Amino acid sequence: MDMRPCSVAGMFYPAEPRHLEQLLERFFENRAAGLDARGIVSPHAGYVYSGETSACAFSAVPPEFDGTFVVIGPSHRGYMTTTSRVAWETPLGVVDIDTDLVDALDITVDEASHRTEHSLEVQMPIIKYRFPRARVAPVMMGDQTYEAAAGLAEHILRAIKQTGRDVRIVASSDFSHYVPDEVARERDLHAIEALETLDIPEFYRRLSAVDASVCGYGPIAAMCIACRALGAKRGQLLRYTTSGDVTNDYDQVVGYAAIAVM
Repeated sequence: MDMRPCSVAGMFYPAEPRHLEQLLERFFENRAAGLDARGIVSPHAGYVYSGETSACAFSAVPPEFDGTFVVIGPSHRGYMTTTSRVAWETPLGVVDIDTDLVDALDITVDEASHRTEHSLEVQMPIIKYRFPRARVAPVMMGDQTYEAAAGLAEHILRAIKQTGRDVRIVASSDFSHYVPDEVARERDLHAIEALETLDIPEFYRRLSAVDASVCGYGPIAAMCIACRALGAKRGQLLRYTTSGDVTNDYDQVVGYAAIAVM
């Protein structure tokens, strides 16, 4: 069976299954958001830094969800927008691909470009743990312009209509990178405010105005555009943290946000 193997297990998250399970159990403990988000923003840093924020994001989806997660992550190595048709390995077991939905997306399949990209991989153990019956449709996004995000959203909407799948969309993104903590919070919360009304042109404008270093702004935009077309009305910030909350080094931080779109 063809499979996308773990590439950052033991670095971004524990490679030992029981250790990983215990960590995720702690992250999800007492997290009952009572929401039914159509889309979420979840960070993709090492779990020690952003795992609790990711759990907060995924808690906005009911734990009994057994449909398909379209997981959109940015390409950190300059690859074009591609998808994957093979199952994804995690220390907790295999995450199955919804091949019908992947095919309906009508996006180039390129397994090689996914091999070392962590922005998608770090979401997979969380999905396997929290939603063991769910499947995924992974999308690695290259071009992150507004036009590309709107185009990707159209591909997702057509695929949902064609397959009739029950879909939740995950935008994998960290926020500000390597700036002082107070700068990260000011810039990130200013940009996130535009997502409260799902105003994506304003989101892009604010990112540009402050030269924000949000690595997955395209996945966030595509998710919000698609969710709005599916009936979502608003975005809600559930949690915002920075790496400084863990390291106590506030001079050069990375920002993380859990956002639900409903």
